[in-house]
Amino acid sequence: MSVPLFNASGCLDALVAPAVARQLDAFVTKTVTPLPREGNPPPRIAETEHGMLNSIGLQGPGVDVLVEELLPRLAALGLRVWVSVGGFSVSDYASICERLDGRDDVDAIELNLSCPNVEEATESSAQIVAACRRVTSKQLFAKLSPATWDIAESARAVVAAGADGLSLVNTIRGMALDPVTLLPKLALGSGGYSGPALKPVALACVHACATAVDVPIVGMGGAATGLDALDLVAAGAGVVALGTVLFCDPGAPDRIRGELAAEAVARGFGNALEARGVAIRQPPKALEIGENGSA
Repeated sequence: MSVPLFNASGCLDALVAPAVARQLDAFVTKTVTPLPREGNPPPRIAETEHGMLNSIGLQGPGVDVLVEELLPRLAALGLRVWVSVGGFSVSDYASICERLDGRDDVDAIELNLSCPNVEEATESSAQIVAACRRVTSKQLFAKLSPATWDIAESARAVVAAGADGLSLVNTIRGMALDPVTLLPKLALGSGGYSGPALKPVALACVHACATAVDVPIVGMGGAATGLDALDLVAAGAGVVALGTVLFCDPGAPDRIRGELAAEAVARGFGNALEARGVAIRQPPKALEIGENGSA
């Protein structure tokens, strides 16, 4: 068995780059909100020495366009689709989940509870998960922020509220300055930091949560090689999502899948999934993807 590879939400447009998306085991949409959003003012992306900053601000067409136009087009591509859901209140999240509940073209829902570029809902993550759980039978994966000292406690809370799994981690807030003007490169000053430098943070979060709760984990953050992916698996992830690397290497999913298998065999494992959780005492639950792509 191989480790499934996804994209991190917002790092790939499957309708623009279907050949890249077809390399993945499932495609995760950009975060959808109830109403259309223009997002934050430009500039919204800035490269750094070891990664990338973004402050997109959940730009998107809203749930109506997703449901009526985008999901049918994604289904026509033959992709297994996870929808990333965002909002600014419990009702925002729950209303979208309710609309997605009966759709066969949505395999699972990822609740974006941790975007660093917009104001967060006043309710707790557990309250949001609980509200969504009441209105959908879809698999719910809670995407958590690394910007918390005790992410394991956050994991326990959302799992107790009804989350079926975790997505770890979202970007972490950072800033870059122009070397000439010494002003922030991003219009809003700071943004979400991703790329290779995020990997140690992601590993710590995946490890902590895999130790704390027995649910499937999608690990992401700094994965650019097969060994990076194997590290996330060893820390407890059953799926690896690729993010920043997709901006510069459209062949990354196939390349990393091959490297991951080779790195696992080189360390004495029959396949990469056999390495899952070796960095912790009790291996976490696997994420199984069925014939229809459901988790």
